[in-house]
Amino acid sequence: MLVNFRFTLTVVLLGGCAIFLRSHSRQETILEHRPLASLPLQLGSWSGRDEAISTEVTEKLGNGDFLSRMYRADSANRSPVSLFMAYFPSQRTGDTIHSPQNCLPGSGWFPLEVSRITLNGPDHAPFRVNRYYVSKGEDRALVLYWYWAHDRGVASEYWAKFYLITDAIRLNRSDGALIRLTAYVRPGDTTDNAQKSLVAFSGELMPVIDTYVPN
Repeated sequence: MLVNFRFTLTVVLLGGCAIFLRSHSRQETILEHRPLASLPLQLGSWSGRDEAISTEVTEKLGNGDFLSRMYRADSANRSPVSLFMAYFPSQRTGDTIHSPQNCLPGSGWFPLEVSRITLNGPDHAPFRVNRYYVSKGEDRALVLYWYWAHDRGVASEYWAKFYLITDAIRLNRSDGALIRLTAYVRPGDTTDNAQKSLVAFSGELMPVIDTYVPN
């Protein structure tokens, strides 16, 4: 029953969002933003290396700005963290944020545990993010992801769609981003250690997000 309600709610929100955004006649306000590729390769003690995003993936994602990068910490106790960011300056033309709930299974990763945790970013109110423990064959990984728009982080796809509509009315903007962090759970390691690495990295990322995703 709960699954049916969520499915119905999602359809209503997506349908309402699409109708509203396409019918809204005002010229949309689109702000300048720094390219995600210019995000610092050095974030605190974490050093990054860009990873290629295939043309097939970018074509599926649509008209946006995307970044895929692997960060490694100076400490051997920290697991490497894969950062994926997708920013859409406008979501009125049908190019909208793709949920990892669909993308992860589509690329062969299946959830073993699904929950949420709270991130406490520096100089930012705490907010909830999705926590997925996933598997692909023998591989295991821990994923944290959330939706970010106008200095606001949310875990729920439903709330992200709701805010998309209200922001379009209030601010005449439909821009937004998805932020996804992934750490592989090495053999003999625990999800707790992977989560500590993800949370530690997020603490370095949070202070610079609004530079690349306009608030």
